[in-house]
Amino acid sequence: MAEVTRESVEAKLKEYIDPYLDKDLVSAKAVKDIKIDGGAVSIDVVLGFPAKGYVETLAAKLNEFVSSIDGVSDVTIDVSIKIAAHKAQKGVEQIPGIKNVIAVASGKGGVGKSTTSVNLALALAAEGASVGILDADIYGPSQPRMLGVNKERPESPDGKTLEPINSYGLQAMSIGFLVDEDTPMIWRGPMVTQALNQLINDTHWKDLDYLIIDLPPGTGDIQLTLAQRIPVSGSVIVTTPQDIALLDARKALSMFEKVEVPVLGIIENMSIHICSECGHEEHIFGQGGGENMSEQYDVDLLGALPLDMAIRKDTDDGKPTVVADPDGRVAQIYREISRRVSGKMSMQAKDYASKFPNIVIS
Repeated sequence: MAEVTRESVEAKLKEYIDPYLDKDLVSAKAVKDIKIDGGAVSIDVVLGFPAKGYVETLAAKLNEFVSSIDGVSDVTIDVSIKIAAHKAQKGVEQIPGIKNVIAVASGKGGVGKSTTSVNLALALAAEGASVGILDADIYGPSQPRMLGVNKERPESPDGKTLEPINSYGLQAMSIGFLVDEDTPMIWRGPMVTQALNQLINDTHWKDLDYLIIDLPPGTGDIQLTLAQRIPVSGSVIVTTPQDIALLDARKALSMFEKVEVPVLGIIENMSIHICSECGHEEHIFGQGGGENMSEQYDVDLLGALPLDMAIRKDTDDGKPTVVADPDGRVAQIYREISRRVSGKMSMQAKDYASKFPNIVIS
């Protein structure tokens, strides 16, 4: 029987390319320890992204690979999750209580960005992360209704900070919590940017792994404020396959590149319609647009979502699909996308600023 060595175990582990990291776990530095006792091998893996729905699959895959090594008689795989803070734009300070900020943008309205944002946030939470969502659309806030808490009002124990509203395990904040749903926000740009600053900085966020920011369409004041004053670790672009939506999505992508915010990838929404009566599939808004854009700009296509009436109905009813039908096909697509988003972010440079001691001269 051949002797089992660390080198042989690492070589075998390198054969498995993780679908969310796009590289093997050894190169990704996710393999923290390998213990060998004769033919018994014990491996500790620490993932930097929430993956509750993937841990068992990963452990089974690694067990299969390592068990094939000559001389191995027993394999133990321990997979744990540790989410770190990642670097944002230079010169922008981290917000207390938040490790990572992910901006969700579209460039164009009507592509389902807010629906995607809330389901992405809920999917990250379902995978085991602590998640918050900030509705940055001051003129047309929709998250309060989508989360079923449009009648709620945030508390302010000290008269200075706001307590986020909790819904389905998410910490949420929106201008929609502070004004009546039918009240129009007739504000100029400076008032809007000030409101956004207050909503994010004056909210008492509690130990969030991720804060999802649901941006309004376009590339205006709010997007510029986000880039200059809020530490964004990554962004996601939502589009539909049609050419006119892709045109504006490209503008959003270019904006993030100019302000040095990493684009984690593209989500293609309403990619295909499946008839609820006969099951016929039809590409109503065109086909392959998100894929072509990802190839053109060298960014990942994170996933494609169908044009499904249930997605619309669930959010209108205040119970998004990920919680309304957690075992359904659409919820599983959102969870897959959430692992791709957080997996890509886990490969970025970490932010160690919070680890440094403060020097106080007295």
